[in-house]
Amino acid sequence: MSDFLDIHRGDAPLVVGFPHTGTDLPPELEGAFVSPWLARKDADWWIDRLYAFARDLGATTVRTRLSRSVIDCNRDPSGASLYPGQTTTGLCPTETFDGEPLYPDGGPDQAEIDRRRNAYFDPYHDALSTELLRLRTEHRTVVLYDAHSIRSRVPRLFDGKLPQFNIGTNDRETCDPALADAVASVCAASGLSHVLDGRFRGGWTTRHYGRPADGIHAIQMELSMRGYMAEPDAPSPDNWPSPIDREPAVLPILKQVLEACLSFAQERA
Repeated sequence: MSDFLDIHRGDAPLVVGFPHTGTDLPPELEGAFVSPWLARKDADWWIDRLYAFARDLGATTVRTRLSRSVIDCNRDPSGASLYPGQTTTGLCPTETFDGEPLYPDGGPDQAEIDRRRNAYFDPYHDALSTELLRLRTEHRTVVLYDAHSIRSRVPRLFDGKLPQFNIGTNDRETCDPALADAVASVCAASGLSHVLDGRFRGGWTTRHYGRPADGIHAIQMELSMRGYMAEPDAPSPDNWPSPIDREPAVLPILKQVLEACLSFAQERA
C-alpha cells in the first residue's frame, strides 16, 4: 500500500472517495511551487473530517494525502477536459482556481506528468478499484460516493454563488435515477439550495466507475464550503483555510444523504 493513501475497509455496500482533501507535497516537489500555500489553497478543506461518520455506517473510505496540485486524482488521465469550453484545471494543475500561477517556470513537462501519474494517480485508483471489486463480490449493488467541496464564489470557474449541494451524475448516466432522486430529495428537504447535474456533473471518478448495469452506481457531491466553514471574500495566507465549524450546518443532511445511498444499495441486494 502506498504511504500517501489512507484506506479504511468497511463491509457496507458504500465507498466514499476523497481525492482532494490532501495537502502533502512530496519532498522532491516541495520547492517546485511558487509557494506551499498556493499549492494547498484549492484543497477540499476538512471534507474527510466532515464525513468521518461514514465509517460508523460501515462505509469503506479511500483518501490520498497528496495535494491536488501535485496531481488531480479526479481528472481524466489522458488530459482531456471533462468540461469542454469551460475553465477548469488539468491533471497536473499549473494555476489555482483563481488563475494564480503555481509554478515559477510554467509547470511540469510531459515526462514529469507521466511520472506523477504512475507514482500517485494510478495507486489511488488501483486502491479504489480494489475496494469496489471487493464489495461488489459481496453485494449485488455498490454505491461510490465521491466527496468534494469548493468555495461558494470562484468567478473564474462559475458565475454567482454556487448552490449548497451540487450533485453530479453526468446527466444520470453514472447511477440509477432512483439514487440521484433519493439524494436530491434529501437535499431539497433540508431547505438549503441544491442542483442536480449543474456546473459540476461529476468528475473522472464518477464517470469512470459509474456503471449501473454492472452494479456500481457512482455519484459526486460538491459542497459549497459555506455550509461548514467561514469563507473570506479574498483568501490569503492570513485567513485561509479557516477552521471547520464546531457544528457544521450541512452535517445532519450529509448523514441523511449517505443513509439514502446505503438504503438504495441494500434495497437492491
